[in-house]
Amino acid sequence: MRRTPAIAVATLTVAALALSACGRDNAAGGGSTQKAKDISSGKATGTLTVWAMGAEGDKLPDLVKEFEAANPGVKVNVTAIPWDSAHDKFTTAITAGTTPDAAMVGSTWMGEFAGLDALDPVPPSIDTSAFFEGAQKTNEVNGTDFGIPWYVETRLIYYRTDLAKKAGITTPPTDWDGLKAMAKAMQTKAGAKYGMGFQAGGQGSWQSIMPFAWSNDANLTKDGGKAYNFDDPKILEAVKYYQSYFTEGISDKAAPNTPTTEPDFKSGRVPMFISGPWMMSAVEKVGVKKDQYDVMQIPAKTKSSSFVGGSNFAVFKKSKNRDSAWKLVKWLADPKVQAKWYGMSTDLPSVKSAWDDPSISGDDKLAKFGKQLETAQAPPTFPTWEQVVTGFDTEMEKVTKQGADPAAALKSAQQQAESIGTGQ
Repeated sequence: MRRTPAIAVATLTVAALALSACGRDNAAGGGSTQKAKDISSGKATGTLTVWAMGAEGDKLPDLVKEFEAANPGVKVNVTAIPWDSAHDKFTTAITAGTTPDAAMVGSTWMGEFAGLDALDPVPPSIDTSAFFEGAQKTNEVNGTDFGIPWYVETRLIYYRTDLAKKAGITTPPTDWDGLKAMAKAMQTKAGAKYGMGFQAGGQGSWQSIMPFAWSNDANLTKDGGKAYNFDDPKILEAVKYYQSYFTEGISDKAAPNTPTTEPDFKSGRVPMFISGPWMMSAVEKVGVKKDQYDVMQIPAKTKSSSFVGGSNFAVFKKSKNRDSAWKLVKWLADPKVQAKWYGMSTDLPSVKSAWDDPSISGDDKLAKFGKQLETAQAPPTFPTWEQVVTGFDTEMEKVTKQGADPAAALKSAQQQAESIGTGQ
């Protein structure tokens, strides 16, 4: 199942990796709480340069026409950037001092860019409590908010309701044991080849594993949030549980990074998988009827939690039109604008009150994603996260495909993380 580029693991330049690995003085850039200046009253004026990636970059110009109409003295120039070159383009611009006024920023890039002293703190007049907490946390670096969540997504478990009924399951499970029992029943009673389509390690697999760790009250950091914590016993429990699907033949250890295809789901070969809201349209496109499938929250060990992704919007310190840039960002966070953007892009609103809009609240499956977003979590905003999690993914592939000891794998991931450091 595909992942949205906003939360895909970025390809870092060698220079960026070296900078992240060597760490930074806590007094620099994003290393300490910064006092944010507020923005002036009145309408936005002047010219704004805005960068956005992927499909959002293509659609945003149509949305900002309304901002220009409401602010006749402003002109917004949006540059669409391919995701595969975006990170390098940003870091090059930061080094050269040629950043845009504002931009869409991948949620896992915030710590790095704030650490480079490139981002402007959020003005006090923007109410950050309006956003889903887990999403807003992706903008917080050492006590300072450097952006807002623009849109969000989280992960739920998709399942074929007709095949679940055949397997004797009429109510979706709420705990780990129940989920595994359901997956097994899909094989033994509903004819599935694999009961669950989990990713067998490799790039980005942390996004499938961590929801189970967070649902076990695991914490990815320790020492007051100042260090990595991959060898937490609660993460170990989650990894052992995840591995058991592969050792027991419930999930395919030979599967590539995309463990389940839409045709697999339609045929019933793999009737369950974990993914985001974009997969609703994808499975329906191949012929799965709306009443043939549903979604459920991540089953809990102690609570239900999942991964929160999406993309943020930030203003750069080098902006020549700071006030108007923040006025644009504030406008993008208006609940009515968020609902309109959902209609244009299917990107889910980051503002909680926007979910009351009938275009969103009327969809039962979407409502379950909204419920999960209330407890969904994100990884720490350490500048080195992208580099460190690559090592974690590699260790997890040994666990799922080779049957490696989860404790040893997590110990190795932790040692690698400590060697790299947090970059702060």
